[in-house]
Amino acid sequence: MTTHVSAAHPAAANDELGELPVWNLADLYAAPDSPEVKRDLERASKAAKAFAEELRGQVADMAAAADGGKALAEAIATYEAIEELLGRLMSYAGLLYAADTQNPAHAKFYGDMQGSITAISTDLLFFTLELNRIDDAVLARALETPKLAHYGPWLRDLRTMRPYQLSDELETLLHEKSVTGHSAWNRLFDDTVARMRFDIEGRSLTIEAALNKFSSQDGAQRKVAADAMAKTFQENIGLFTLVMNTLVKDKEIEDRWRGLKGSADSRHLANCVEPEVVDALASAVRASHGSLSHRYYAMKAKWLGLERLEYWDRNAPLPMSDEALITWDEARETVLGAYGDFTPSMAEIAGRFFDSGWIDAPLRPGKATGAFAHSTVPSVHPYVLVNYQGKTRDVMTLAHELGHGVHQVLAGKQGALMSNTPLTLAETASVFGEMLTFRKLLNETKSPAQRKAMLASKVEDMINTVVRQTAFYTFEQRIHAARRDGELTAEDIGRIWMDVQGESLGPSIHLGEGYETYWCYISHFIHAPFYVYAYAFGDCLVNSLYAVYEQSADGFAERYLDMLAAGGTKRHQELLAPFGLDASDPAFWDRGLSVIRSLIDELEAMD
Repeated sequence: MTTHVSAAHPAAANDELGELPVWNLADLYAAPDSPEVKRDLERASKAAKAFAEELRGQVADMAAAADGGKALAEAIATYEAIEELLGRLMSYAGLLYAADTQNPAHAKFYGDMQGSITAISTDLLFFTLELNRIDDAVLARALETPKLAHYGPWLRDLRTMRPYQLSDELETLLHEKSVTGHSAWNRLFDDTVARMRFDIEGRSLTIEAALNKFSSQDGAQRKVAADAMAKTFQENIGLFTLVMNTLVKDKEIEDRWRGLKGSADSRHLANCVEPEVVDALASAVRASHGSLSHRYYAMKAKWLGLERLEYWDRNAPLPMSDEALITWDEARETVLGAYGDFTPSMAEIAGRFFDSGWIDAPLRPGKATGAFAHSTVPSVHPYVLVNYQGKTRDVMTLAHELGHGVHQVLAGKQGALMSNTPLTLAETASVFGEMLTFRKLLNETKSPAQRKAMLASKVEDMINTVVRQTAFYTFEQRIHAARRDGELTAEDIGRIWMDVQGESLGPSIHLGEGYETYWCYISHFIHAPFYVYAYAFGDCLVNSLYAVYEQSADGFAERYLDMLAAGGTKRHQELLAPFGLDASDPAFWDRGLSVIRSLIDELEAMD
């Protein structure tokens, strides 16, 4: 029997950072070839086939029967149990692969599991399609049954796609071909990024290690890293261009068949958010470029003694920044302390991730880039992946992902079908966790120079989250629109990228040669088109939430945890109402953006 990933990669001891944890996936399965994996695949396959044999073609009639509510509730509960089993299997395969994308055995297991689970879930596809064909009046009567009413939020969200549902045959075809379609292109992208190496000062670095050079105090090091990345990106630009063209066209074809008019409409539907709310957010951010990013980067150029910043200077630390590395234990103490100051229960949940082997922290070749929190399934627990390098930003990333983790633990009680939160609200807990950690660090800072450096770092993070992610959204909109007129060259994509980045970052940043390739490694464009606006949504929402907290802390923590525990059962209007907030109000977004402006004001006053 092969060992699971935590045994293959024991906790990494780093002389500067301390012992970095590697997750233990045994709570899911002991190993890819464990008897439990085979057993659960067989159980899920048999259960799915039996479910289809019993109910295919019967769902509408069952709903209309005298006891339709009770029968539907029982059927959904059975469906949910099978989905949870499939989710457990796929979560294990995905996490194993993320830990080492270059391990051939893990890659094969991941690919085989995708194929097996797609085949099994094909037997279940009829159920949601038939649920969507139930007459509204019939379903409304059935929902009077308390057991079915429990699933009301899931049925509500499922039926948002009702007008865009295709025939059973076409839906089945799309589902089965996903393994050789967009999922295969996603995997090719991930493999390519993981295998890329960047030659920097005689060392061959992974993308995470190369990007980390952008936060060096040494401008020459930043430039060397930027040039090395541009060189490697250019060497791979043909493949990335093909991936982008293929997936954008693939989405356009499916959207057209479904009757979706806008390229982002499917994302809005999945996020349970009205397009006009997202448009209001994007418009508010674009209108604030001058008072946010343009103004800040002009200040930063002056602080660094430059006429204007080069693109590799955008995230450069200020001269007065404390470059001391933060050990893992210090990071843990900081984040849990900030969470505990807010409410002990939040710190207790986050503490489980450290104590129970739910975090994978060290850099290593083949490991997935960036950071994420994977919810897995409610019967197990989430896992967090970070690439920890001891910088303040790494501490903030840890706080961010643990915010997701706490959210996922609390929402787990809603079950497999209703624990997942729309992306626009999924970023709330993560960004709030960052804010708590930042405020704790800021309040403990005595040095005016360090306070300035911390404020500047926070402003940069907020600009990256709000302005940059909204610019990514604009970039995607323009790419998807342009692709409708034909295949795009690398130069076409680079030109759009440079235009959008120039508009958002402003005249104080020089986007020099090589930067036109930097769109190619951003995974959100590939894995989750139009995901990116959720970051800006979450940041502005949290800014407004935090203002409410500062004005009246009494009872806030309880309301906040209740909001997280709701999972996907409520829309943003219901969740924000207890805090007196309304995202459909045009002034809501400016309220969130004003928090960033006030921090920039404070920085200006320090000069």
